[in-house]
Amino acid sequence: QVQLVESGGGLVQPGGSLKLSCAASGHTFSTDFMGWFRQVPGKEREFVGSIDWSGDNDDYVDSVKGRLTISRDNAKNTVSLQMNSLKIEDAAVYYCAEDPIESWGTTSTSWGQGTQVTVSS
Repeated sequence: QVQLVESGGGLVQPGGSLKLSCAASGHTFSTDFMGWFRQVPGKEREFVGSIDWSGDNDDYVDSVKGRLTISRDNAKNTVSLQMNSLKIEDAAVYYCAEDPIESWGTTSTSWGQGTQVTVSS
């Protein structure tokens, strides 16, 4: 059973930076797609970005392109989300996700418990 544990959330001012990390266990991490999602109260969970097993290919929602970057370390079973130039609208609970077939939101997806990111002056 896959276990994902996020860390690194917190309070940051607009324009600031924050790095989230996700530690994975219980599955063959190195062959799975990893993703980050976010959710605010009253809205559906939103795709932020994903990265393939090799770390060479990533994809992002348009609103974060150029500001947020996903990376992974297969030797340590970790994936990170580096967030720069944060905006107030980036505030949300961020979730780490793992999926062997990149079918996000289906039964093949495993989720972390989420970590809160607050962007406020």
